[in-house]
Amino acid sequence: MATEVDGESVDESNVLKILLATDCHIGYAEKDPIRQNDSFVSFEEILQLAQKEKVDMILLGGDLFHENKPSRHTIHRTLSLLRKYCLGDKDCLLEFMSDAEVNFAHCDFKHANYLDPNLNVAYPLFSVHGNHDDPTGEGSLSAIDILSAAGVLNHFGKAENCDKIDMTPVLLKKGDTKLALYGLGSMRDERLYKTFCLKNVHMLRPREEPDSWFNIFVIHQNRAKHGPKNHIPESFLDEFLDLVVWGHEHECLITPVASESGKNFFVTQPGSSIATSLSEGESEQKKVGLLEISGKQFRIKEIELKTVRQFYIEHVVLSDTSLNSHEDEKVYNYLTEKIEQLITRAGNNRSGHEKQPELPLIRIKVEYSGGYEIINPHRFGQQFVGRVANSKDLLLFYKKKTYSATSRTKDETDGVGRGQEMTYSQASGIKMEDLINEYLTSDSNIGNLSILSERKLSKALNEFVLKDEKDAIPELVKYQLRKTQTELKRRNLVEEEKIDAEISVIKENEENMDEEQENEEIEKVLRESSMNKTNRVSNKDAFDEFDLDEEDDDIPSTKTTRGRGRGRGRGKTTSTRGTRGGRGRGSRGGRGGAKGSRKADKEELDITQKTIQSSFMSTATGRSKKNVVDLSMYDDDDIPSTKSFRSQRSKKVDYTYLDDDEDDQENPFDQINQPSKRARR
Repeated sequence: MATEVDGESVDESNVLKILLATDCHIGYAEKDPIRQNDSFVSFEEILQLAQKEKVDMILLGGDLFHENKPSRHTIHRTLSLLRKYCLGDKDCLLEFMSDAEVNFAHCDFKHANYLDPNLNVAYPLFSVHGNHDDPTGEGSLSAIDILSAAGVLNHFGKAENCDKIDMTPVLLKKGDTKLALYGLGSMRDERLYKTFCLKNVHMLRPREEPDSWFNIFVIHQNRAKHGPKNHIPESFLDEFLDLVVWGHEHECLITPVASESGKNFFVTQPGSSIATSLSEGESEQKKVGLLEISGKQFRIKEIELKTVRQFYIEHVVLSDTSLNSHEDEKVYNYLTEKIEQLITRAGNNRSGHEKQPELPLIRIKVEYSGGYEIINPHRFGQQFVGRVANSKDLLLFYKKKTYSATSRTKDETDGVGRGQEMTYSQASGIKMEDLINEYLTSDSNIGNLSILSERKLSKALNEFVLKDEKDAIPELVKYQLRKTQTELKRRNLVEEEKIDAEISVIKENEENMDEEQENEEIEKVLRESSMNKTNRVSNKDAFDEFDLDEEDDDIPSTKTTRGRGRGRGRGKTTSTRGTRGGRGRGSRGGRGGAKGSRKADKEELDITQKTIQSSFMSTATGRSKKNVVDLSMYDDDDIPSTKSFRSQRSKKVDYTYLDDDEDDQENPFDQINQPSKRARR
C-alpha cells in the first residue's frame, strides 16, 4: 500500500507513524466535583486515536501527571487505561537498533517494553519526564518510573548529571526509515542554560551513515523567554536535528515551523491536552499530532481533541465602553450579559462527542482603570452555578500597567509566556524562592546563613511545599553539614601539616641555637597556630551539636580550636594536637602545650621532641599537602535539590555512538553494532 508524505507517494511499510502529545497532566483537579474526570477523559481519547490511526508508537513530551506524587486513584486509572489501549496482539514492526543498557540505564528492566517476552505491547509509549512529574527523593524516582516498571511505558531522556549531559538516542527502524530519538527530561532552566553555555551538552550520533537518520529531540523546558536565563534558546540546539518536539508550553502551536535561530530543524509545540489555568494560551483548541516519517521527509497531521472541556476568554476595557465609573449596577449587568453570550456560544459549538463535558470554562479579564469599582467575583458567580464549570472565578480585574524606560520589560515582569501555567506569584512577578532568599538575606534578620546556603534552602523548601517531598529539608541539612564537617577536618589536617613542617625546620637548625631558643621557637609556632585557628572559627558551637555518625567523632570542636595557650611551658603531652590544646586540657588528652614552666626537666623535653618528630615523619611519608580552600569555594549555582542527594554514579558502557565533532580522538566509543533483526511479527 502506498501513501503520500510531503506530496510524494511512498510505500507504507517504510512510513513510521507516531502520535505526538505533551502535558497531559493526568490527575489535574481530581478533587473538583465538576472537573475531576477531565484529564482522564482527554488522555483516553489520545490513546483511542493511537489505535484508530494504527500508529507504530506514542511519543509524550513530559508532564504525564499533574502531581509529583500522584494519588493512588490517579495511578490506578492511568495504569488501567494504558493496559486497555497499549497492550494487545497487534504486531509491532519497530526494530530496536541501539543499546538498551544505555538508553534505559536508570530502569530496572533495561529494554523496550515491546521487546519484553512477558508482555504483548501493541502500541509502545515513549516519554520523558516533565517538571510536574520529575524524579525526586531517595533513588531519584519519578511517577512515570512506576509505569516503566509495570511495563506499560518507556521512560527515556533521564540525565544523571546536570553539569555534563551526554544524550544517547533511542534508535528505531521501520523498513527503510531510521529514527534517532533524543530526549531530555525537565530540569531547572537556569541550570540547563548554564550547562549549554559551558558546552557540556552533547548529542551523540551513530557512527555509520549518521545523515541517514531522521533526528527528533523531545525537550520539556521554557521556550518563551521568561528572563535572561529562564528559557532554552533554539540556537543552543544542534544543527543536525530534523524536528524538535517542545513540551512544557501549553499553547497549541502544533504546526511545524522553521527554527527562529535560522538552523535547519523544525519545531512543533503540541501544547497541553487539558486547561490547567485560565490564561490566554489555554483557550486555544487542544490538538495532538500524527507524525509520519519516510526517510528524511515528514509531515504532521493535526487532530483536534473532541472530549476537552470548552474554554472561552474575553477582554473588557471598561473605560472604552459607554459606562460611567459610578454606574456600578450597569457595569454588573454588562458583565452578566457578556457571560450569557459566552455560555450560548459554548452550547452552539459542542463537538458532539458523548464524553465532552457540558459545562464550559469562561473567563472575562476586566481592565477597570479610571475609577471603576471591583465586583466581588464569588458573589457575581453565584448566578451561574450549574451553568459554568468555574463559577467562582469568572472575572479577573486588573489595572493597566505602565512601563518606564528604566523599568524591566513586560516579559521580565509578567514571567508568563505562550500557554505557560500562570500562578498568582507569576502574575505579580514574584517567585517563592525569591521571597525566601530575600527574607534570609534581609538586613533586619540576625545575619546570613553560615552553613546552609540561602538558595539551597529555598530550593529544598520549594520541593517540600510544592512536591510534597518531606525529606527535602532534612536531606539538605545532612548534606550540607557533612560537607562542612569534611572541610573542617581537611583544614585541621592541613594546619597540622603546616605546624609539623615549621617545627621540622626549627629542628634542622638546632645547631645554630641553644636548647632554650629552640624550645621558645617551637612554643611560638604552637601559640601562633592556636591564635590563628581561633580567628577562623565561626558559627559558635554549631559543629558540636550535629554529631551525625560515630565516624565523625574526631571533628574538631570549637572548644578545642579556641585554645590560646597562655602558659609559658610545654607540659606533658602525647601528640602534636595536645601541645596546641590551649587553656586546660588539649584535644587528645595531653596537657596544654603552652602551660607549664620553661625550666621543665630535660626528660620531658625529649619526650615532646620525639613525639613531634614521630608525628612529622608520619605526615611526611603518609600525607600529601593540600592548599587551604575557603568555604566560599562552594558555588551556590550547584543547588542540591533532592535530585542531588542521590548517588551521581554513571555506568561506563562501551556503546556505539560517536560525538558529532569531527575530531574524535578522545571519543571512547567503537563503531556501531550490527542491529538485532528481532521484531514482533
